[in-house]
Amino acid sequence: MLRYLPFLLVLALWIYAFIDCLNTPESQVRGLPKVVWVLIILLFGEVLVGPVAWLVAGKQRQAAGGGSTPSQWHRNHRTKFVAPDDNPEFLQSLKNENKKDEALLKDWEADLRRREEELRRKEAGPGEANGPEDTPPATG
Repeated sequence: MLRYLPFLLVLALWIYAFIDCLNTPESQVRGLPKVVWVLIILLFGEVLVGPVAWLVAGKQRQAAGGGSTPSQWHRNHRTKFVAPDDNPEFLQSLKNENKKDEALLKDWEADLRRREEELRRKEAGPGEANGPEDTPPATG
């Protein structure tokens, strides 16, 4: 199985260079016309000259992110980690959420009291005594 590995690697590089060349816009091809690069890749692919030549000299390469390397970007954009319990914005958001939750809970409790009162009134029926002041005192 290992004896096929070099052949498979050459084939993979050959296919990659060919597809990369076909997908590259004409404006990014350097040195020769795109059709010539395709022929070079196909004709000299078995000995790796064509694909390597395409990857090294045929395509115009650009640095990612406007010319700065990732390490330069990280050096210039360091962020300082702040633990949540030391972050004033996070603590303020917790307080705001707590106030909202408390207000919602008060509304729910008031709604529950109102519904319980309506239920008591319906159960007692019209004209019947429904309060503790209307009940006769217990005789002992």
